[in-house]
Amino acid sequence: MFQRLRSITAWLDAATESATRHTAQSMGRRHVLTRLGTYMVAGTMIPMLPFDRSGGAAFAFGAEGKDAQDTDDTACDYWRYCALGGRLCTTCNGSVSECTPGTEASVVTWVGTCENPADGRHYLISYQDCCGGGGCGGEVTSCSNNIRERPGYRMGLHNGINWCMANDAQTYHCTVALIVGVEET
Repeated sequence: MFQRLRSITAWLDAATESATRHTAQSMGRRHVLTRLGTYMVAGTMIPMLPFDRSGGAAFAFGAEGKDAQDTDDTACDYWRYCALGGRLCTTCNGSVSECTPGTEASVVTWVGTCENPADGRHYLISYQDCCGGGGCGGEVTSCSNNIRERPGYRMGLHNGINWCMANDAQTYHCTVALIVGVEET
Protein backbone atom coordinates (compact mmCIF):
# COMPACT_ATOMS: atom_id res chain seq x y z
CA MET A 1 0.00 0.00 0.00
CA PHE A 2 2.72 2.48 0.97
CA GLN A 3 4.76 1.40 -2.07
CA ARG A 4 1.85 2.28 -4.37
CA LEU A 5 1.38 5.66 -2.61
CA ARG A 6 5.11 6.41 -3.08
CA SER A 7 4.92 5.59 -6.80
CA ILE A 8 1.90 7.89 -7.24
CA THR A 9 3.70 10.66 -5.35
CA ALA A 10 6.84 10.14 -7.43
CA TRP A 11 4.81 10.30 -10.64
CA LEU A 12 3.08 13.56 -9.52
CA ASP A 13 6.45 15.08 -8.60
CA ALA A 14 7.90 14.17 -11.99
CA ALA A 15 4.88 15.48 -13.88
CA THR A 16 4.89 18.76 -11.93
CA GLU A 17 8.63 19.21 -12.48
CA SER A 18 8.29 18.52 -16.20
CA ALA A 19 5.38 20.98 -16.59
CA THR A 20 7.23 23.65 -14.62
CA ARG A 21 10.42 23.25 -16.71
CA HIS A 22 8.44 23.34 -19.95
CA THR A 23 6.61 26.53 -18.84
CA ALA A 24 9.88 28.18 -17.79
CA GLN A 25 11.46 27.38 -21.17
CA SER A 26 8.52 28.49 -23.30
CA MET A 27 7.35 31.63 -21.45
CA GLY A 28 9.26 34.65 -20.29
CA ARG A 29 8.85 36.55 -17.05
CA ARG A 30 7.07 39.37 -18.82
CA HIS A 31 4.45 36.98 -20.18
CA VAL A 32 3.79 35.59 -16.71
CA LEU A 33 3.61 39.11 -15.24
CA THR A 34 1.21 40.17 -18.01
CA ARG A 35 -1.09 37.25 -17.28
CA LEU A 36 -0.92 37.88 -13.55
CA GLY A 37 -1.79 41.57 -14.09
CA THR A 38 -4.71 40.63 -16.33
CA TYR A 39 -6.16 38.34 -13.66
CA MET A 40 -5.72 41.02 -11.00
CA VAL A 41 -7.53 43.66 -13.09
CA ALA A 42 -10.31 41.18 -13.94
CA GLY A 43 -10.68 40.45 -10.23
CA THR A 44 -11.34 44.12 -9.51
CA MET A 45 -14.18 44.11 -12.06
CA ILE A 46 -16.21 41.47 -10.19
CA PRO A 47 -17.87 44.00 -7.83
CA MET A 48 -19.12 45.90 -10.90
CA LEU A 49 -21.26 43.00 -12.09
CA PRO A 50 -25.05 43.43 -11.87
CA PHE A 51 -26.55 42.41 -8.55
CA ASP A 52 -29.91 41.47 -7.14
CA ARG A 53 -31.28 44.38 -5.12
CA SER A 54 -34.21 42.48 -3.62
CA GLY A 55 -32.28 41.58 -0.47
CA GLY A 56 -34.22 38.34 -0.15
CA ALA A 57 -37.24 40.18 1.20
CA ALA A 58 -40.74 38.90 0.55
CA PHE A 59 -42.45 41.02 -2.09
CA ALA A 60 -46.02 41.42 -3.16
CA PHE A 61 -46.80 39.98 -6.56
CA GLY A 62 -48.70 41.81 -9.25
CA ALA A 63 -51.12 40.63 -11.86
CA GLU A 64 -51.66 40.95 -15.57
CA GLY A 65 -54.69 41.07 -17.81
CA LYS A 66 -58.00 40.33 -16.08
CA ASP A 67 -56.34 40.14 -12.63
CA ALA A 68 -54.69 43.57 -12.96
CA GLN A 69 -56.42 46.74 -11.88
CA ASP A 70 -56.28 50.22 -13.41
CA THR A 71 -57.18 52.54 -10.54
CA ASP A 72 -54.63 52.30 -7.70
CA ASP A 73 -51.10 53.09 -8.92
CA THR A 74 -49.70 52.56 -5.41
CA ALA A 75 -50.41 48.79 -5.50
CA CYS A 76 -48.30 46.08 -7.11
CA ASP A 77 -51.25 44.77 -9.14
CA TYR A 78 -51.59 48.08 -11.05
CA TRP A 79 -51.57 47.12 -14.73
CA ARG A 80 -48.41 49.08 -15.67
CA TYR A 81 -46.34 47.15 -13.11
CA CYS A 82 -46.59 43.71 -14.79
CA ALA A 83 -42.78 43.47 -15.17
CA LEU A 84 -41.64 45.89 -12.46
CA GLY A 85 -39.20 44.76 -9.82
CA GLY A 86 -38.44 47.30 -7.10
CA ARG A 87 -39.96 50.07 -5.03
CA LEU A 88 -42.83 52.12 -6.42
CA CYS A 89 -42.10 55.82 -6.84
CA THR A 90 -45.82 56.45 -6.30
CA THR A 91 -45.33 55.46 -2.64
CA CYS A 92 -42.11 57.48 -2.37
CA ASN A 93 -43.25 61.05 -3.21
CA GLY A 94 -43.05 60.48 -6.97
CA SER A 95 -45.57 59.41 -9.61
CA VAL A 96 -46.05 56.62 -12.15
CA SER A 97 -43.99 58.58 -14.69
CA GLU A 98 -41.84 60.98 -12.62
CA CYS A 99 -38.99 60.26 -10.23
CA THR A 100 -39.05 61.37 -6.63
CA PRO A 101 -37.73 64.96 -6.22
CA GLY A 102 -33.98 64.90 -5.53
CA THR A 103 -33.36 61.78 -7.61
CA GLU A 104 -32.30 61.35 -11.22
CA ALA A 105 -33.63 58.96 -13.84
CA SER A 106 -31.34 56.09 -14.83
CA VAL A 107 -29.82 56.35 -18.30
CA VAL A 108 -30.61 52.68 -19.01
CA THR A 109 -33.99 50.95 -18.60
CA TRP A 110 -35.75 47.65 -19.15
CA VAL A 111 -39.08 47.15 -20.92
CA GLY A 112 -42.17 45.01 -20.58
CA THR A 113 -45.47 44.59 -22.39
CA CYS A 114 -48.52 44.96 -20.14
CA GLU A 115 -52.22 44.64 -20.87
CA ASN A 116 -54.46 47.48 -19.71
CA PRO A 117 -57.67 45.91 -18.35
CA ALA A 118 -59.65 49.08 -19.10
CA ASP A 119 -59.22 48.82 -22.88
CA GLY A 120 -57.75 45.31 -23.38
CA ARG A 121 -54.79 46.69 -25.35
CA HIS A 122 -51.12 45.90 -24.76
CA TYR A 123 -48.69 48.72 -24.00
CA LEU A 124 -44.89 48.80 -24.15
CA ILE A 125 -43.76 50.00 -20.73
CA SER A 126 -40.27 51.33 -20.03
CA TYR A 127 -39.24 50.78 -16.42
CA GLN A 128 -36.79 53.42 -15.30
CA ASP A 129 -35.01 53.37 -11.98
CA CYS A 130 -34.63 56.63 -10.08
CA CYS A 131 -31.15 56.99 -8.63
CA GLY A 132 -29.70 58.86 -5.66
CA GLY A 133 -31.69 60.72 -3.05
CA GLY A 134 -32.42 59.81 0.53
CA GLY A 135 -35.07 57.67 2.14
CA CYS A 136 -38.74 58.00 1.30
CA GLY A 137 -40.16 58.10 4.79
CA GLY A 138 -43.30 56.19 5.63
CA GLU A 139 -44.19 52.82 4.13
CA VAL A 140 -42.84 52.12 0.66
CA THR A 141 -44.35 49.40 -1.55
CA SER A 142 -41.89 46.95 -3.12
CA CYS A 143 -43.00 44.71 -5.98
CA SER A 144 -41.46 41.75 -7.73
CA ASN A 145 -43.51 41.14 -10.86
CA ASN A 146 -41.64 38.70 -13.03
CA ILE A 147 -44.16 37.90 -15.74
CA ARG A 148 -42.19 36.56 -18.74
CA GLU A 149 -38.91 37.71 -17.19
CA ARG A 150 -35.78 36.22 -18.73
CA PRO A 151 -32.71 34.94 -16.87
CA GLY A 152 -30.15 37.46 -15.60
CA TYR A 153 -27.59 36.72 -18.30
CA ARG A 154 -29.75 38.64 -20.79
CA MET A 155 -29.47 42.10 -19.23
CA GLY A 156 -32.10 43.88 -21.31
CA LEU A 157 -34.74 41.35 -20.31
CA HIS A 158 -34.05 41.11 -16.60
CA ASN A 159 -35.57 43.36 -13.94
CA GLY A 160 -33.40 42.37 -10.95
CA ILE A 161 -30.42 44.51 -11.95
CA ASN A 162 -29.37 47.84 -10.49
CA TRP A 163 -29.89 49.99 -13.57
CA CYS A 164 -28.38 52.99 -11.73
CA MET A 165 -24.88 51.59 -12.36
CA ALA A 166 -24.49 53.88 -15.39
CA ASN A 167 -25.36 57.06 -13.44
CA ASP A 168 -23.16 59.22 -11.24
CA ALA A 169 -25.52 58.53 -8.32
CA GLN A 170 -25.53 54.72 -8.34
CA THR A 171 -27.83 54.22 -5.35
CA TYR A 172 -31.21 52.74 -6.29
CA HIS A 173 -34.22 54.70 -4.98
CA CYS A 174 -37.45 53.66 -6.76
CA THR A 175 -38.86 52.79 -10.21
CA VAL A 176 -41.31 54.51 -12.59
CA ALA A 177 -43.32 52.92 -15.44
CA LEU A 178 -43.49 55.02 -18.61
CA ILE A 179 -45.73 54.13 -21.57
CA VAL A 180 -43.57 54.24 -24.70
CA GLY A 181 -45.79 52.41 -27.20
CA VAL A 182 -49.20 50.89 -27.79
CA GLU A 183 -50.38 47.87 -29.72
CA GLU A 184 -51.89 48.74 -33.08
CA THR A 185 -55.43 47.54 -33.67
